[in-house]
Amino acid sequence: MQIANIIFPDKPLFLAPMEDVTDPAFRLLCKRYGADMLYTEFVSSEALIRNVNRTQQKLTIYPEERPIAIQIYGHDPDSMVEAAKIAEQAKPDLIDINFGCPVKKVAGKGDGKCAGAGLLRDIPRMLKITSNVVKGVKIPVTVKTRLGWDDDSKIIVSLAEQLQDCGIQALTIHGRTRSQMYKGNADWELIGQVKNNPRIKIPIIGNGDVTTPERALECFNLYGVDAVMIGRGSIGRPWFFAEVKHYFKTGEVKSLLSFEEQKEVLKEHIIASVRWLDIDEETPIESVYNQRLKGIIHSRRHLAATPVFKGIPNFKDTRIEMLRAETLDELFGIIDAVNLE
Repeated sequence: MQIANIIFPDKPLFLAPMEDVTDPAFRLLCKRYGADMLYTEFVSSEALIRNVNRTQQKLTIYPEERPIAIQIYGHDPDSMVEAAKIAEQAKPDLIDINFGCPVKKVAGKGDGKCAGAGLLRDIPRMLKITSNVVKGVKIPVTVKTRLGWDDDSKIIVSLAEQLQDCGIQALTIHGRTRSQMYKGNADWELIGQVKNNPRIKIPIIGNGDVTTPERALECFNLYGVDAVMIGRGSIGRPWFFAEVKHYFKTGEVKSLLSFEEQKEVLKEHIIASVRWLDIDEETPIESVYNQRLKGIIHSRRHLAATPVFKGIPNFKDTRIEMLRAETLDELFGIIDAVNLE
């Protein structure tokens, strides 16, 4: 499978762009464990143009992450082109346009300024944004979107053709409508219809509810997609990509890391988050062990979602303590004390 000049291995696995999740600390771990394509957190076009520090930080890319895409979102075609040009200066391999985010602050505005999945109700604007961005940058442009706005407007089969005509190099489809948010089940049948449309020549990446190795293989075999994108299934377990690839090769569902090794990866991720948000690479991590740190708070979503501690009797109180910990010394003490017995 190939997107522009990027050649991927058989059955490639992509890490989904996720706000407050896919920062470099997490992306680099996913890359280590086999993710074939990475995406930044989504970046607001307006914030990028206004040079907001936190938004500028999202453009940070490390050489070992490649191939990687910067994902942008917005409602104004001119602003999106300007933002894409700014993002292009960070030298990503692709620019990805977010037409899939369902959250109200992005998609649900009723003032004509909807972005993300909200543009599924304004296809002419969506297509204008796409066409203008494709023409405005020198690197390949891709799109991520959903099936439609609601059950009465699942337009993805025809929309895919229109987006392809705008010049995008690949299309990622999340198998839900905007109205579904993340409820119900992802509908891969429609994703398969897009892939099997003889008029579609660009790669189709499927996304939604891929939380087991078996399901990942099913999505390739049943729907013919060119790649599978994994989002929530990787939160708190970046090694999931390795487990999926192991299953592809052997047919064996197996945890490749021991319980203690998984705990060490969680701790490594927390330290990387602290280095990303609190200190530079030269500062000894031991010097901040007793400080309140933003990186710890940022890591709580992963700690809350990780399956590492699933099934441990009477773990609820320990998990609460873990999520309330404010220093590395306290948090690592809690993690180290957990055992399977």
